[in-house]
Amino acid sequence: MSGLTHLDEQGKARMVDVGGKAETQRVAVASGRITMSPAALAAIRDGTVPKGDVLATARIAGIMAAKKTAELIPLCHPLALDAVTVDFALEADSLRATASASLTGRTGVEMEAMTAVSVALLTVYDMAKAVDKGMIIGEVHLIEKRGGKSGHWRAAD
Repeated sequence: MSGLTHLDEQGKARMVDVGGKAETQRVAVASGRITMSPAALAAIRDGTVPKGDVLATARIAGIMAAKKTAELIPLCHPLALDAVTVDFALEADSLRATASASLTGRTGVEMEAMTAVSVALLTVYDMAKAVDKGMIIGEVHLIEKRGGKSGHWRAAD
């Protein structure tokens, strides 16, 4: 099956063999946001959400999720991550999560960064749903990747 790396010649799913690739420093940065009511945003900002510290819990959840990506996404390679960060920024009507994942290895960390953002935002929802059940998670996307055969890539602003 021409050009599809996760399919063999007979069209069967396979894990891509990265054994012959050189190890390089690889970094991926992803972002996403959760839109919410002013009351929910204020409760998160002020630390008054009944379940506790939303951002600390979501940060840990995102880091843990990045480490478990290969268990969640079929055919992803299990990776020995060097670092994962998850940061948050309050916006006018939402909370933005940005995650960075890095390693020295044979395959990229884009899925780990996007998984970290996704699970961090789901954790925000879970922690704050008592205040606002209508929150909307969206815009999860790759911002940048560095390293590997394809080199540096950055999303258009």
